[in-house]
Amino acid sequence: MPDLKALFGGAAPPLVGLDISSTCVRLVELADAGKDGLRLERYASEALPRGAVTDGNIENLDQVVDAVRRVVKKSGTRARNVALGMPPAAVITKKIILPAGMSEEQLEVQVESEASQYIPFALDEVSLDFDVIGPVASSEDDIEVMLAAARREKVEDRVAVAEASGLKASVMDIESYAARAALDRLVAQAPGAGAGQVIALFQMGAQITQCSMMADGVTVYEKEQPFGGNALTQDIVRAYGLAYEEAEARKKTGDLPDSYPTDILAPFLESAALEVTRAIQFFFTSTPYTKIDQIHLAGGCALVPGLLDIIASRTRIPTAIVAPFQGMKLAGTVREQQLRSDAPAYLVACGLALRRFG
Repeated sequence: MPDLKALFGGAAPPLVGLDISSTCVRLVELADAGKDGLRLERYASEALPRGAVTDGNIENLDQVVDAVRRVVKKSGTRARNVALGMPPAAVITKKIILPAGMSEEQLEVQVESEASQYIPFALDEVSLDFDVIGPVASSEDDIEVMLAAARREKVEDRVAVAEASGLKASVMDIESYAARAALDRLVAQAPGAGAGQVIALFQMGAQITQCSMMADGVTVYEKEQPFGGNALTQDIVRAYGLAYEEAEARKKTGDLPDSYPTDILAPFLESAALEVTRAIQFFFTSTPYTKIDQIHLAGGCALVPGLLDIIASRTRIPTAIVAPFQGMKLAGTVREQQLRSDAPAYLVACGLALRRFG
């Protein structure tokens, strides 16, 4: 059976999480700190040229490889095993019910047979993996199995990036799964560990906002929306005649004309809040759920000034910016103050790095 590089399986240490987004490459390495839990050993990022990755597709392999090599060198990691992420849109997932008691080999044959019903490609064109979730509550003779499949070429592109950078792709995960794994760790630290709660995660990147709703820790809804921080950068470009790279840099430093907060930033914040409220309303109308207890914001766009407050105000739901390394020890080389401003963009990379611990 074609293998999706242990999409669901564990990985032997050492391992780093490597998140390749449309704008940059982010690396995270975690270590076991014994009774103190986990330690953030190192993290780093490198910007990607525009167009190197588009809609999750690697368009310029050389540029991505160069960025990966730089981020590995910058981080100082000696690990060569990496966990990589696939965009959710590039992976087909399906829960299927199979008879219990089958051997691993029998399961593989049965899963491949079932997969042909759900995958709109020839099986020799896809990488396929599965994970046994557990017994079906209503039938002790059956088990629930998660099937995952991706176009082989999409998987091979990321493996090729790793290999050309002197790394080994040990784990291939789904980016939204990795993000939720990192969030699950945070929720587990909260009072009640999220029991009975519906939690919304909005990962606001450069081009896409990924929305995930979890009830009692189980994902019950997912949706991608074509909205992100690039819209704000483009507005700055048009308003002030700046090059895109300069506009992006000034957006982060706030070095913009006095008219920026009212003329450019405020309309963007309104649009962002509208996207979030629409997603929530669609969630309510398309599922049995009628409440959300907590909103978490992540991604490079999460720290745009005013975004947290306007979303909390418009939704009237408690809203927080994700701190994926909360509760971890920090290695001596990690600057805590800088980490506070960087952390929300590292949710996926953190989740990928957690795969080191199974």
